[in-house]
Amino acid sequence: MADAGVGMNLRGAAAVLGAAVVVACGHQGAHSTPAAVLPPAAEPRNAPAPSGTPAGEIVSVAAHLEGVAVDPVTRTIAVATSDPNQLVLLGADSLTETRRIDLPGSARHLELAGPGGPVMVPVETANALVQVRLPDGTASPPIVTGTFPHDAAAASNGTVFVGNEHGGTVSALRDGKVVKIFTDSVQPAGLAAFGTTVGMLDARRNTLTVYDAEKLSVVGSTQAGAGPTHLVTDRHGRMIATDTRGDAIRVFEPLPAPRQVASVAQPGGPYGIAYDAVRDELWVASSGTNEVVCYDMSQSTPREIRRIATVQDPYTIGVDSQSGRLFVGGFTAGVIQVVGP
Repeated sequence: MADAGVGMNLRGAAAVLGAAVVVACGHQGAHSTPAAVLPPAAEPRNAPAPSGTPAGEIVSVAAHLEGVAVDPVTRTIAVATSDPNQLVLLGADSLTETRRIDLPGSARHLELAGPGGPVMVPVETANALVQVRLPDGTASPPIVTGTFPHDAAAASNGTVFVGNEHGGTVSALRDGKVVKIFTDSVQPAGLAAFGTTVGMLDARRNTLTVYDAEKLSVVGSTQAGAGPTHLVTDRHGRMIATDTRGDAIRVFEPLPAPRQVASVAQPGGPYGIAYDAVRDELWVASSGTNEVVCYDMSQSTPREIRRIATVQDPYTIGVDSQSGRLFVGGFTAGVIQVVGP
């Protein structure tokens, strides 16, 4: 059954955020280029229906599926859907549905706050972050973070960074409260954290900005290709971005200042991205060709080791670091494709 209690405290949360912004908002640096003349954000490509049979097992979930997180500790898969606006929980081993939680709006990206959860759900149309406990699906009251929160990342000190896509801001939260708002971005996209270092891609400026989650400060920024969208970190501390418009995977060292150290071409609009820390493997979905590519990340330059045919429009992927199984979210068909190691 669906949990209808998630959207109850938005008005009160908005009032709290308004007070927080007065004391916490600080400008972190001017934009070098006016937003009006920047290129539009890169978007996933629309692929044709697969000509062959996708690999693995197919599980139907709901229409407009975009957002997958896999927790190896509780053995739970979390899936965001926008028709209806829900978070769907599945057993990672049984692949059976265990819970549906109603959301106060639509979400496209899910991230784990850590092993065992909770799942962080940036609810874009509610301007709020919801956190859902695993495996029971208990949802926290929404925390208003800014306009159209797109992605979130949790640092090891508990600070959560949320990129507000249409507000051009990044909010830092501690103990469920906004403590600082960075205003140095135009259109925040993917975020990822390693320790207390947090990276944020700006989909309009085409940059990677790195933050210090202890000091709540900007470390620096660097160019990130022709149209970056999503970001992960690996166990070596590197940050890896999908350059969707540039048909490439780009690897960065974030410290002492962010810099690109490697890149590989991946045609077809690379978009969804996931990392298996146990096997040191990176998975990247080509949105326009119905394919995922697996890379070995033992060196800074990704080395391709496997390709898998997928369902149509594989916009989101997740990997179970315990079993090595890959979970591919098919946006058009509203399914999860499960592929063994």
